[in-house]
Amino acid sequence: MKATGIVRRIDDLGRVVIPKEIRRTLRIKEGTPLEIFTDREGEIILKKYSPIGELSIFAKEYAESLSQSTGMLSCITDHDQVVAAAGPGSKEFIGKMISHQLEGVINDRESKCLNTKDRGKIPVVDEQPDVSSSQVIHPIIAAGDAIGSVILMGKGDKDIMGTNVKLLVQTAAGFLGRQMEQ
Repeated sequence: MKATGIVRRIDDLGRVVIPKEIRRTLRIKEGTPLEIFTDREGEIILKKYSPIGELSIFAKEYAESLSQSTGMLSCITDHDQVVAAAGPGSKEFIGKMISHQLEGVINDRESKCLNTKDRGKIPVVDEQPDVSSSQVIHPIIAAGDAIGSVILMGKGDKDIMGTNVKLLVQTAAGFLGRQMEQ
């Protein structure tokens, strides 16, 4: 655990203010759900709650299935990070924070289908070396909230994102959203 040197007092209602710098760094906004943990040494740990994180094993298997059936790189994200990835180059994505552009696509509940010659590709993570030549992104909606995304990325001209691939990603996102509601 990293010390910040910041000390805050608890108010009469038991509230503590998380400093703005920490909220900005960790992308904690008003309404962001936080899990509260305690340990044996009396520490209180706040962790951003990720509903998709609870399904991480299932999400990993789903990403692997998508990748095997298409031969493309597949990623499943929550609002903050790549929860699961499979296919060529997947190690560059797993567990990394998603880009602000992808976060915007999720928040706007947009679906993107971009091919090699299309402009406006969305980087999945900020430090992504090269944005794929084609991609399909679809938000995961659970109980009316956009909680993440399913992404398929292709390399080269052979990976054309057509109606079938778009429907496959849309189906995956819909299925994961329904799993979260149960």
